Amino acid sequence: MSILPSAQPSGRATTTARLALASALLFAAAAPAATASIVPELPDVPDIKAILDYQPKIPLRVYSADNVLIGEFGVERREFVPIAKIPPLMKAAVLAIEDARFYDHGGIDWIRVLGAAKANLGGGSLQGGSTITMQVARNFFLTRDKTLPRKLTEAALAYKIERALSKDQILEVYMNQIYLGQRSYGFSSAARTYFGKPLDQLGLAEFAMLAGLPQNPSRHNPVANPARAQKRQQLVLKRMFELGNITEAQYRRALAQPLRVQGDASNLGAKAEYVAELARQAAFARFGQASYERGITVTTTIVAAEQAAAHDAVRRNVLAYDRRHGYRGPEARIALPKDADSREEAVAEALQKRPSIDGLAPAVVLAASPKRVRAMTQGGDTIEIGASGLGFAAAALAPAAKAGLKLTPGAVIRVSKSGKGEWSISQVPQVAAAFVALDASTGAYRALVGGFDFQLQQFNHVTQAWRQPGSAIKPFVYSAALERGFFPGTPILDEPLDFSNEPSIANWSPRNDDGVFEGQITVRRALTHSRNVPTVRMLRTLEVDYTRDFMQRFGFDPARHPRNLTMALGTGAVTPLQMAGAYAVIANGGYRVEPWLIARIHDKDGTAVVDNTRSQARQERPRVLDARNAFITDSMLRDVARQGTGAEASRQLKRGDLAGKTGTTTNAVDGWFAGYGGSIAAVAWMGYDDPRSLGGREFGSTLALPMWIDYMRVALAKTPERAPLVPEGVVKAGEDWVYSEFAGEPPEAEAPAAAAALTD
Repeated sequence: MSILPSAQPSGRATTTARLALASALLFAAAAPAATASIVPELPDVPDIKAILDYQPKIPLRVYSADNVLIGEFGVERREFVPIAKIPPLMKAAVLAIEDARFYDHGGIDWIRVLGAAKANLGGGSLQGGSTITMQVARNFFLTRDKTLPRKLTEAALAYKIERALSKDQILEVYMNQIYLGQRSYGFSSAARTYFGKPLDQLGLAEFAMLAGLPQNPSRHNPVANPARAQKRQQLVLKRMFELGNITEAQYRRALAQPLRVQGDASNLGAKAEYVAELARQAAFARFGQASYERGITVTTTIVAAEQAAAHDAVRRNVLAYDRRHGYRGPEARIALPKDADSREEAVAEALQKRPSIDGLAPAVVLAASPKRVRAMTQGGDTIEIGASGLGFAAAALAPAAKAGLKLTPGAVIRVSKSGKGEWSISQVPQVAAAFVALDASTGAYRALVGGFDFQLQQFNHVTQAWRQPGSAIKPFVYSAALERGFFPGTPILDEPLDFSNEPSIANWSPRNDDGVFEGQITVRRALTHSRNVPTVRMLRTLEVDYTRDFMQRFGFDPARHPRNLTMALGTGAVTPLQMAGAYAVIANGGYRVEPWLIARIHDKDGTAVVDNTRSQARQERPRVLDARNAFITDSMLRDVARQGTGAEASRQLKRGDLAGKTGTTTNAVDGWFAGYGGSIAAVAWMGYDDPRSLGGREFGSTLALPMWIDYMRVALAKTPERAPLVPEGVVKAGEDWVYSEFAGEPPEAEAPAAAAALTD
């Protein structure tokens, strides 16, 4: 840090300023003891209470259940580490480059000051003599202006600090308070930011890199300026060797060691922005603004590996859908100046408005042909996209391409890089998606993905999107039927329905998705193969009001479901979270669970201020469904996953304990798969926020089921299959299950008129 003004005017003013300051410094050097008694008494010297009662601003951090950091909220990234726990080599590296005589001086290193003054008087580049104590004083109380009054105040503060605190206490404050770039304050935070590791897991080369940051965190930032950062690191290592902190062998090894710096410097684990936001809201509701400054940590119920699998599943399948439906053309177009500097400035301005979205980087086309595209990215780099990366946008590169679609110089596009480092043209999907998984026994969230990308859209589709469930609602209609004496083997007619005598729906004629009618089938087959007309026939027999009331047991809101027969085909409104809770009732044998995300909240001292794990363990789940009903409904949903519309799940995962139901609404506006495996209930959904068709060849089985499979492949990898337990009161009648009181007796004996309506 310079002790002279940074500007260097010429002439008499420069000479006078240098001589005046030199005289002051020489006087101080001649009488440091006198200075020590006079300088602290200078007027307007701030009180140092803020240092004596040091309260660092530590951000709110959110963790998965297995202790992976998934979110951080606060202006400053900081982790307070007591001086005793800071590795000795980290301290040595900092002292070597910043203040080698720290433990010997009284706040001002007069030897260093005189050296700096001599160099400054020589007319070379301005040098500084700030000690670590002076830096602490400046960071807490002063500006960075290089003026004599400010330097004198800094010196006065340094003396006050040295009188009040021990050397170790001063160093502790410095190493936790100093800004080190990338919003990181303190060396522990910087270790995680730049290297993704705790401070005590770094090596000598990494310590030296961090120690080089305080002088100029921007200039020596290893993310933004790796070459300058390395030069500074080498200087730190050289000083450590010269001072005897390390041996020559250590010095040589550290110089040769390659460093892996985190490019995004985010230090977050599983992609869980939507989860982290829910946790942030919970913390803020309890602690207010203090949430972001007091070192509060929130531990969620999310499982990191499953969350990553859910995120990847959503991303992969949304991109696959987007590619199936073709390239839409560039996002925008700009005029490209001929001058290179002006062109680069125009590109930078255009791309600044378009952040990178989950690996889809913005770029501006500089030249385009059917075989090669040259483009400039946000960093000003020029990239080449060869034939292998142009397939998706081939139509836009054809000579006869329409003007709105055609890729020409100035087109703003998206590019992505493959695992082999090859660039390809891509685009930001317009379709939305959601995925949620719950522990069916407890209601604890295991994974939650509220959309394709949190930066693109913060709207959480899991909890906030009310959509039509389509055929995914059918299991609950048939569950209601079990309570009225209808069972999987009950015959039901798959033939057109005549509503001519019912004015309110006289013009409605439900059809099956394949346009085929199968005649008389069983209830099991009707659900397994998602036959629409038999389900409407069943609801008509049960009566709408009874079924709407029954569905409340699963957590559905009757007000959001129509009071007519279209309800059988899922024309009501549900959220993905609501669907997951409903399917969990069947998965766990009939108990209603309330989804919960926050496991524990700790203060900065590690004391638990919230512990939901205990309250959840004590909480009794209310039974809302007869165990017999849950068992029989489960047996039908297992058939859906074995041989029905969800059969791809069993084929790919090769498990017999999977169950669930696809859902596709009219004109394929929404695509669903809801189900469970092991003890996990999970729901996948895809659709447009502004509802429109997803395509004539798209169904729940093509849109949502692949997401569900990709997640379950990871979630169930180490979980053995669960065989269903037959509850008391359920027996086989012929080839299928019935309640024991109906064994040997057809349903017609209980409700002949209603049963007859199923086959009329």
